[in-house]
Amino acid sequence: MLKGISALISPELLKILAEMGHGDEVVFGDCNFPAASHSQRLVRADGHSITDMLESVLPLFPLDYAVDYTAVLMNYGGGTEPKVWSRYREILARYPDGNKKYLIVPKPEFYERASRAYCVVATGESEGFANLLIRKGCVREFN
Repeated sequence: MLKGISALISPELLKILAEMGHGDEVVFGDCNFPAASHSQRLVRADGHSITDMLESVLPLFPLDYAVDYTAVLMNYGGGTEPKVWSRYREILARYPDGNKKYLIVPKPEFYERASRAYCVVATGESEGFANLLIRKGCVREFN
């Protein structure tokens, strides 16, 4: 048992987050995302929303300062933006390098990028087009 780490973060996910280096990417897939067929490493977080997972992971995970975007999202095809995206912006903006623009890419490009990501976290997020990719940065302050 460790202190200060959310119970939503499994030992497997904690290990993977620690293994990741600067520039490695992690995908948080919604409940419809084909996680098993588009991942090098798959972590199940069934029953948890992507926003809850972000709230748990971001205190441990430095966002990348070296890119022009905070996160990568899957294009939803126009119309009304998925409601969860505003929540992502709110959560990510609380962290260094979390208040940049978002890169929105077509579905095939998102799938291709997910296949190259270090890890895919399969969540129970039920909102459509909620898939999110973030890129790990460097720890710049050591306490």
